[in-house]
Amino acid sequence: MGLKERTAPTPEEYALYAERFSNWGRWGEEDERGTLNHISDDVRRAAAGLVSLGRAISLARPIDTEPGPGNPYPAHHVASVGTSTGLADYIGLFFHGFAQTHLDAISHLPGADGRFYNGRPIGVTTPGMVMPESATLGVQRMSDGIVTRGVLYDIPRLRGTDYVDAGSPVQGWELQDAALAQGVESRPGDVVCIRSGRDEWVAAHPESTGWSVPAGVHASVCEFLYETDAAMLCWDMLDAPTVDQGLPNPIEIETPVHVHCITIPVMGMPLLDNADFRRLAAYCAEIGRYEFQFCAAPLVIDGGTGSPINPLAIF
Repeated sequence: MGLKERTAPTPEEYALYAERFSNWGRWGEEDERGTLNHISDDVRRAAAGLVSLGRAISLARPIDTEPGPGNPYPAHHVASVGTSTGLADYIGLFFHGFAQTHLDAISHLPGADGRFYNGRPIGVTTPGMVMPESATLGVQRMSDGIVTRGVLYDIPRLRGTDYVDAGSPVQGWELQDAALAQGVESRPGDVVCIRSGRDEWVAAHPESTGWSVPAGVHASVCEFLYETDAAMLCWDMLDAPTVDQGLPNPIEIETPVHVHCITIPVMGMPLLDNADFRRLAAYCAEIGRYEFQFCAAPLVIDGGTGSPINPLAIF
């Protein structure tokens, strides 16, 4: 069962994803770039050819500097003046979670078996933190940036709704349907941008206390990402709640990580979490085009498990 049958995986089938969609050894035993290997020079050149209108759109959310229901741990931002010869800014922030736009490196999460991508074992552990040995798989491996073709898969537009709602997660075959409806063909090296309408959902539910997981993406998308040789997943809502997955959470934590636990440690795919697609979706609909050059440059932090980021869609 899968994309062809338009059927979500059973728990038994999902358990086989770790073998079925594994990229371990695909680019060598020492590989630390994972699915970014799909972005060849030819892929970058083709993406550059999509720039004809001169329009650039940010997909990032403003960094929270004040606490709120959706982010009790905002960034610390201090600007110094006075005795200094000019302005000096300090900023420190937690960026994993549901608030800030950030990149998950493939060192961010081990699989259900406790190993990281390409079989890297767990190294030093501290309370609340599990890391691979040494600085392997860290965000520094993306220091040249991610420059390729991006494709917006606008699922609310496909469904004729304002947002993806609880009980109806985004399924893998809907990405195929969206590509067909939008007149695009999936290609190796793509950044797959899945719009679920997170901000529209929040606006329609003022009683919501924060950026918890109201709805989102089903694990069935993993097959689509693997079969199309996607380079990265970029999304506004993350993994759909466990109750909507119909699958046990692969790690015994409250936050659903059904997609995370296959894409990151099994496929070696970085994720770009908490994107803001509102302006992008409106512009794509206006010009009738859903492909663009995607550019993002994470901070170069040796051994970092990710980075805050400002991704750009360029037309």
